[in-house]
Amino acid sequence: MADDDTPVSRVTRASRNTQLAKLGSKVGAGWGVHKAKRVFADAERKEELDREFELKSAEQVVAELGNMKGAFMKLGQMASYLDQGLPEPVRKALSTLQQDAPPMSKSLVVETLTAELGRPPSEVFSEFDEEPIASASIGQVHRAITADGSAVAVKVQYPGVAEAIKSDLSNADVLFRLMAVTFPGLDPKPLVEELKDRLIEEVDYIREAENQRLFNSYYEGHPYIHVPAVIDDLSTARILTSELAHGHRFEDVLTWSQDEKNLTAETLYRFTFGSMYRLKAFNGDPHPGNYIFRPGGEVTFLDFGLVKHYTDSDITGFMTLIRAMVIDDDFVAYRTEAERQGLLLPDAPIADEVAKEYFSHFYDFVNTDGPYTITSEYAAATVRQIFAMGEARQDIAKYTNVPPEYAIVQRINLGLLAIFGELNATANWRRIASELWPFVDGPPSTPMAEHIVAEWGDGKNADR
Repeated sequence: MADDDTPVSRVTRASRNTQLAKLGSKVGAGWGVHKAKRVFADAERKEELDREFELKSAEQVVAELGNMKGAFMKLGQMASYLDQGLPEPVRKALSTLQQDAPPMSKSLVVETLTAELGRPPSEVFSEFDEEPIASASIGQVHRAITADGSAVAVKVQYPGVAEAIKSDLSNADVLFRLMAVTFPGLDPKPLVEELKDRLIEEVDYIREAENQRLFNSYYEGHPYIHVPAVIDDLSTARILTSELAHGHRFEDVLTWSQDEKNLTAETLYRFTFGSMYRLKAFNGDPHPGNYIFRPGGEVTFLDFGLVKHYTDSDITGFMTLIRAMVIDDDFVAYRTEAERQGLLLPDAPIADEVAKEYFSHFYDFVNTDGPYTITSEYAAATVRQIFAMGEARQDIAKYTNVPPEYAIVQRINLGLLAIFGELNATANWRRIASELWPFVDGPPSTPMAEHIVAEWGDGKNADR
């Protein structure tokens, strides 16, 4: 095994897999047993148990989070709240990836921060909480107080996991096989390359900080959408320090009144599609753990590692499909554009009415000019539609494709609608969408929209 001072990236993939496979299995299995024991332990014993299972070296981190697991953990996160729509074998397989990683030991956290910031956290911060407040697929988050007294969140990347993920993604045969089986008409290579590019970007905190600054600048002064500011001099390629956000987690929102849930969903929708169509940037990780909520519809958005930036041509393509399906009800035009963009293979032996039934489902909630409740059943049906479950869908799946520019957008259907389904979110989505679609540019349709325009503007200027 590599010595402590040997970078993990210098260890070859084959030797690393061989050396760390047993350790990874041992750590993963032990952590599962540990969590079961912890349920019945008192506070003192829980702390003792936790110390036993901390990750104390970069090699342990790679064993637990590398070997493709780090790259696929996002799928596991989605599986944790997509349990109604996925085929059972797929759901079970993805759920195995949604394992809470053991935390890094305090000494490893201090070592990582010192290497990145040049000084130990005790000298950098006036206070630093060595116990993490959250964990992500590639890092964990700690509270701290800066020298000037500001409360911040410090995201510390697991040492070695970036190199491990990059190395393992260089051999993506398993992705090709999975995509080919799930989507018979799919050309998997460009799609897999797109997903690989986004995942590699996600381990670069410098790029994530740039994305976060973009969203923070655009939404500055917004009464409902908040993006924490990046603390530049305390951020590196493996450390990302931001303003500390306060509020409630998604589990709390589920206990709120339906009116509060609707306001929450409206803000999530406005952030997702307002960013996409006005800022031409899409934060592609619609996961409940990436939001912090406050009553009245206020939401703080976290984690900008997986952001897709779109060209004018991309946005025009999206809008052309929406206009044909929703505004003009012209499926001939829709099919022509879908074939041009590569969503449907040209000359597919699928009748227009069958193809329309398939594609129109994804626009159903914006095709209704009136109150529409997005239920868990609708979210599950959308997942089934995507995964071509059912005889009719399997027929059309032979001729449908997911172009690279749609790879991240599809996560709206997998993630955002699943969240809305849990909220039973109700709104006139058609009117809200019409405000955000540039080719419609509709007037404010809700009290929230009127407040946004009065306090912040209409969002048309992306160079705010």
